[in-house]
Amino acid sequence: MAQTAVLAKPTTRPTSPNFSSGPCKKRPGWSADALQTEILGRSHRSKLGKQRLEEVIDRSRAILNLPEDYLLGVVPASDTGAVEMALWSMLGARGVDMLAWESFGATWVTDVIEQLKLDDVRTLEADYGKLPDLASVDFDRDVVFTWNGTTAGVRVPNGDWIAGDRKGLTICDATSAIFAMELPWDKLDVVTYSWQKVLGGEGGHGIIILSPRAVERLESYTPSWPMPKIFRMTKGGKLIDGIFRGETINTPSMLVVEDAIDALKWAEEIGGLEGLLKRTRASRAHLDAWLASSDWPADLAEDPATGSNTSMCIKIVDPWALGLSADQQALLPKKISQLLEAENVALDINGYRDAPPGLRIWGGATVEPSDIKALLPWLDWAYAVVKAEFAAS
Repeated sequence: MAQTAVLAKPTTRPTSPNFSSGPCKKRPGWSADALQTEILGRSHRSKLGKQRLEEVIDRSRAILNLPEDYLLGVVPASDTGAVEMALWSMLGARGVDMLAWESFGATWVTDVIEQLKLDDVRTLEADYGKLPDLASVDFDRDVVFTWNGTTAGVRVPNGDWIAGDRKGLTICDATSAIFAMELPWDKLDVVTYSWQKVLGGEGGHGIIILSPRAVERLESYTPSWPMPKIFRMTKGGKLIDGIFRGETINTPSMLVVEDAIDALKWAEEIGGLEGLLKRTRASRAHLDAWLASSDWPADLAEDPATGSNTSMCIKIVDPWALGLSADQQALLPKKISQLLEAENVALDINGYRDAPPGLRIWGGATVEPSDIKALLPWLDWAYAVVKAEFAAS
């Protein structure tokens, strides 16, 4: 006990304390002065407005190396809106397998069972820290899953488990994975994300990506339930292709669009997708080295192959901490995060409210890997301070 209580306060601080998992840190060197403002006060339907939205689409497609026959469009209501647009528009044609191992995956299960009230639904669930049995997924059915569980720090390791000859659609919420993890486009029919994750953009808008198989579903199947306007991707049985050319369904924030363009330009400057991946992998490598040398924390992901390199979640495994009451165990990471916030070393790193008690550190591409490295000794220090306070009380 005495040894942990006398840890010296680290002398090196992260250059930025922003480690929130959403909205996430702005790109290095970001300033509002970098944003173009001539579109502000103009219609998003104007020639200039459409050009700016098309620029987001074109730059995103290029960075992601999207196949030529895949479509990418800007849609309302962030990643949540994009996911629900896909669920409401495409499900019901086949049975569906719903995969859930954290909070957001569980939300999509609730949508499908309690809101859409589909009859033929299989739910494949796992506790925080684990994945469901991927080998049991039936690809004759539609499949809905998150690539990276933002609130659990657990991701699917690759796309090998997805059938190439599937009959159903794969609908993937990739919001905390895209631009940070390699996605196998040939295995994915619908992919959704938002700018405020790995790109560090502002909220309010989502992206939906459709494969040719997804477009075929939209044009051949009409759901039995009423379709809200912001979910409609077809008219008269045909895809509204303007969505994928900058003609958004509702009015977007053009300031947010300019911010997204700024983030995409930065991504291009650092080497595109490979440059983004390199940064997130470096951050994860720093975390892994620290976990190997520190005896009180562990990755919430039980299988190292599934550990996230963006929403990196830590649980406390010190036997002393595990002997505390449930309320005290929940208070421990909260106290750690409050202490580091008071030091202006790390902001917003307490674990997600529905997750097991722990810390969640964002390691997406806008975070400097050197800042992750600088943060880790502070975690040891804060844990020792809080542990000593608990022992003294």
